[in-house]
Order: sequence, then C-alpha cells, then structure tokens
Amino acid sequence: MIRKLYDWVFQLAAHKSANWALAIVSFVESSVFPIPPDVLLIPMVLAKRHKWIFYAALCTVASVAGAYLGYFIGAVLYETIGEPVLAFYGKADSFEKVSAWYNEWGGWGVLFAAITPFPYKVLTIFSGATGLDLVTFTLVSIVGRGLRFFLVSWLLQAYGLPVREFIEKRLGLMFTIGMILLIGGFAAVKLVF
Repeated sequence: MIRKLYDWVFQLAAHKSANWALAIVSFVESSVFPIPPDVLLIPMVLAKRHKWIFYAALCTVASVAGAYLGYFIGAVLYETIGEPVLAFYGKADSFEKVSAWYNEWGGWGVLFAAITPFPYKVLTIFSGATGLDLVTFTLVSIVGRGLRFFLVSWLLQAYGLPVREFIEKRLGLMFTIGMILLIGGFAAVKLVF
C-alpha cells in the first residue's frame, strides 16, 4: 500500500498541474490543512532536480500568502473559524494563557513553527487573533518558510539520487518517520501551549 501511495505521489509530481497542486497545498497548509507541502515538494525536486529553486520559491511564496489567510482567520474570523480550527488541534482553551506572552515573543514562535514540523497554521491563527505586528509576522514567515523550503530543496538537489534510492529501499521506515514528525508536531502544540 505504501508503495502504491509513493508511486501515485511521484506520478502527481510529474503531472502538468503539479506546480498548481504544490502552490495550493503550500497555501492551505499555512492556515487550515494538516498535511505539509513536503509531501509534494520532495518528489517534485527528486523528479526535476534542476528546478529546485523554483519549487522552493513557489512553496515559500504560496505558504506566506496562506499565512495571511491564517492571520485573517485569527483577526477577523476567530470565533467562527479560528476557534474550531484551534479546537481541532486541541488549542482553543489555550488562547487566553498564550495571548499575553505571544504579543511579546510571538515572532520567535512563528519562526520556530515556520521551520519545524510544528503546525505553522496554529501560530498564523494565533498571530491574527492576538494582533501580532504584521511586519514582524511577515518577516519571520518569509525567513522561516524560505529557510525550510530552500534547505530541503537544496539538499534534495545536491544529494537527490542517493536520497531517492534510500527512500525507495526503506519506504516503510520513511513513512513511519514522516508520521512521527507529523504527529510529533501536533503533540508539541499540546505541550507548548
């Protein structure tokens, strides 16, 4: 089953609409969607390593644009959309506790979430709901998301063939590590907030 999923993702990565799919996933992941764009970014870079800068830039731009949607949800639609999204991630009750700290240190939190598997969307919504300075939010989002996507893409471009062979020989292990990182990010939200 994992092999079929892997093959399907590689077929999707080679599809003529793959760039749009990558941009859309990067956009919605920053505000509401739980699956990171790396699911498409990795096979796309492995399939066309010469386009690694384009893919990293596309992910960064779309992700930062999506972060503004998360910010908007927090600032304008917190009660109708923001609270349910935060409740889904188990963080609706943490808002009051975190908001005072967040206005002072939120930029570091956004930077941390932008780089790591920590659910970035939680902090984009918190940023809007607490009124984090938009300039700070924008700068740390660009730096954090850019660092993450450019580093991943560069590593895949530089070491793509051995990485692809490693992944293909150990699909079960790679799937398990991916799931641990994804679940670990959500668990970190529960611990931090």
